[in-house]
Amino acid sequence: MSALAARVAAVVPCKDEADRIAATVAALAALPQVGRVVVVDDGSTDDTARVAREAGAEVVSHPRNRGKAAALESGIRRVRDLEAAEASRDRGEAWRAPLLFVDGDLEATAANLGVLTDAVLAGEADMTIATLPAQLTAGGGRGLVVNLARGGIERLTGFRAVQPLSGMRCLSPRALDAASPLARGWGVETALTVDVLRAGLTVLEVPCDLQHRVSGRDWRGQVHRAEQYRDVWLALVRRGWRPWQRG
Repeated sequence: MSALAARVAAVVPCKDEADRIAATVAALAALPQVGRVVVVDDGSTDDTARVAREAGAEVVSHPRNRGKAAALESGIRRVRDLEAAEASRDRGEAWRAPLLFVDGDLEATAANLGVLTDAVLAGEADMTIATLPAQLTAGGGRGLVVNLARGGIERLTGFRAVQPLSGMRCLSPRALDAASPLARGWGVETALTVDVLRAGLTVLEVPCDLQHRVSGRDWRGQVHRAEQYRDVWLALVRRGWRPWQRG
């Protein structure tokens, strides 16, 4: 097994994170559990792609914003293409690394994500989900999207998630297979949990000391939460959740 085969590949979807992405990439690259970092610049209007590349990441760029799930899909394809190229060069069988999904705004706190990879690398879980401490800056939401996701996941699987919308996750190859194709947009995390659990695989929530930029109370924050609510609702309904039915 190669050195890369013993580690995970980090996929970082982001938009307009030029001020934060270099620190996030550096923190990830320094983790012994991480073999490569792929940043997907999802239609940024700033220098996110350039900054990420200069920080040492492999970069995929979308000319326009396509949403979080599409960015993750692009990152996954790049990881698998790189693995196939390495296998061809070495005349061996392609290794599919576990994947670590990371938000681009974690900056130096991304260095604390190692604990999220350990159970997957050890074969003790198929998907781990980071649970975050209280954030230094309070967000503007009232918990509507979180409660929707938590209640839908519990109804469909019996699993009560602490932080159902957490974007920091580590997935084994078979967990990714169970969840593919990914649900659209902001429903991707909720759908990941449902699909992996329904496949009979193990999901663990792991406390991680992470800080990120939270959505504010201005109109942009309100629009973001409305889009989240729509996508989570669609992901749940497409998996059999019927909020209009009792029992």
